[in-house]
This record gives sequence, C-alpha cells and structure tokens, in this order.
Amino acid sequence: MKAENLKEFLGQLNNLKSKIDNRFNGLNLPGQETMLSDLKRKLENPKLWGDDKKIDEVRVIQMQISSIERKLDGWTKIKSTVHDLMEYTEIGIMEKEESLLPDLLKKATEADEMFNALDLESLLTGPDDLKNAFLNIHPGAGGTESHDWADMLFRAYSRWGENKGFKVDIIDYQAGEEAGIKNVTLYIQGENAYGFLKAENGVHRLVRISPFDSNKRRHTSFVSVHVSPEISDDVEVDINEKDLRIDTYRSSGSGGQHINKTDSAVRITHNPTGIVVACQNERSQTKNKSTAMKMLKARLYELAQEEKQKEIASKSGEKKDISWGNQIRSYVFHPYNMVKDLRTDYETADVHGVMNGAFDPFIDSFLRQQSAENN
Repeated sequence: MKAENLKEFLGQLNNLKSKIDNRFNGLNLPGQETMLSDLKRKLENPKLWGDDKKIDEVRVIQMQISSIERKLDGWTKIKSTVHDLMEYTEIGIMEKEESLLPDLLKKATEADEMFNALDLESLLTGPDDLKNAFLNIHPGAGGTESHDWADMLFRAYSRWGENKGFKVDIIDYQAGEEAGIKNVTLYIQGENAYGFLKAENGVHRLVRISPFDSNKRRHTSFVSVHVSPEISDDVEVDINEKDLRIDTYRSSGSGGQHINKTDSAVRITHNPTGIVVACQNERSQTKNKSTAMKMLKARLYELAQEEKQKEIASKSGEKKDISWGNQIRSYVFHPYNMVKDLRTDYETADVHGVMNGAFDPFIDSFLRQQSAENN
C-alpha cells in the first residue's frame, strides 16, 4: 500500500475492508463452525483411538480441525485488525497526526498480504486439497539435457516446499548416467500441500543454451510433473495383487555411511494401467513396499477421479481438455528470460526466482482461474 496522507490511506482501508467483508460473507463461517464441532465430537469417539487401522483417519481429522480453527482465527483477526486501523486513522485525521502514516501503512500492508493468503486458501475446497502430496518428476526424451532439466525442477520444488514450511522427503531417486536425474519422487507433507501443488501437474518445457553442447546451440527439453494426494487407509481403492509386478533393487543413494547395501528398494508396476511407483528411502524393504503401495493407491485413486471428471464433462457437453498430460508452462532462458504459464497467461522475467522455488504466483493464478471457471 502507498498513500500521501491519512485521508487517502483511509480510502484504501475502506477498499480493503470491502474486499474482506465480501469474501467473509461468502465463506459460510457458521457452517465451518458446525463442521468443526462435528469433527471434534468424532475425535472423542473411543473406538477411533482403539483401532490401529484408524491412525490415518485420526490424523486427517486432526488436520481438518487445525485447518478450520486457523482459518476462523485468521478471518476474525484480519477483520479486527482493519477495524482498529480505520479507528486509528480517523483519530489521526482529527488530530492532524500525519506522522502516524508510515506505521499504519506497514500494518495495512501486512493485513493485505494476510487477506490474499486467506483468500487463496479459501479456494481450496476439493476433497483432497488439505492432504499431503506425492510429486513425481520424470524427464522426457533428450537424454542428458532433459535429465538436467528434471534435476533443476527437483531442486526448485524442494525449495518451494521448504519455503512453505512443509516437510520434504525424497521417496525415490534415480540419477542420470552423465548428469541430472532419470526419475525422482518427493513426499511433501503439510496443510494444503496437494491443493497447491495440483497446479503443477503437467509437462514443463525448457528453452536454453545447453551447457552440454560444445557448439552452444539452443535446446528444448521437456519434463513431466505428476502430483497425487496421499490417500488415507479408510478410502477404498481396489488393487488386485495379481495385477502387480513387484521388483526389489539396491537403493541408489549418494553414498557414504547412509548407503543401503541390500536390495531394500521396491518398485511396483500396476500392469492394467502401466503405472510405476518406487520407494527407496527406508532401510526396510517392508517399509519401502508399504510407501510404494500408498503411492500406487494415490495414483489409482486420482485416475478414477479423472475418469469421473471426463464422464461429467462429456455429459455436460464441455469441450475443455481436462487432461494433465499437456504442456502447461514454458521456461525460456535464451534468447530472453521468461517463465509463462500457458493456461493462465501469467508470466514473469524472474527466471532465477522461479528456479529458487517462487511458484506461488503461478499457483495463485491457476487456482483463481479454476475457481472462476467452476462458478
């Protein structure tokens, strides 16, 4: 926010108050409070705590309670903050205390940023948005060049997760022969991890002068990013053991004291769909298999949801392609700097910032566009 005097600033505060009130009135907070009470009562059920198979369900309920409480507190706080700022500003105008303006502007800017964050989170209404996410990065054709591009995105998403305060674990990592990676899967844990990262599903295109080309020619590389929500055990997904091919192999870690010297890594292929998942971050083959099965369950669940979406779209006559397998974003390093999302047209010249994890503006524009299309 910027203002030359307190009267101008008061006008800006009125605009911010109107934005907050409009969004606040459409949130159905009484309904959220009812849901919160229902979840708390459900958590008090002794049967839920006495069954080891219900651990995932308990964790999901606790996460839902925490999320609703934080949102309710956030909206209450921001309304109170703006109300107080308006009172102080009116007093400043009456007392002609223009010296109050810098401090009030700072607090108003913080409130505006808080509103934008709460407003964005309010768009995450999908049944899986609150959940943790599995993020898989797989290079396309192009050998070393595409492997390096996959490695760059791997580092960028890791930084994004860390900057958001999420826990980022490497579930599977397969290094390229010369450089980069052949495949990597991240397990990203935190509130709304899937809700945000679903915006990144698709093919990412890089244009640059290749550091691996002695003739300094421009190369185009493609990498597929696939994001799935973590599915709790109480969600039914039909998996026939006869449809699975399970392979074990030695983990391809970075070496040193943590390298696994036994065939504990697990790769599972689901023959009917061709989906392949792998896990190698644990020393125990049993634990790696359990995590790999969780990832497979997530992928099959997501596949079923996509099929439902396609059926709904066909019945409604909607012609929009809902497939995630299309190119969604271009990253141009030469002959100019630009990252552009081809779905929303949002673009930035700050290539360095994006490669250091600044994906939030792209996620923001995607979620807002998706919300507008659905309303």
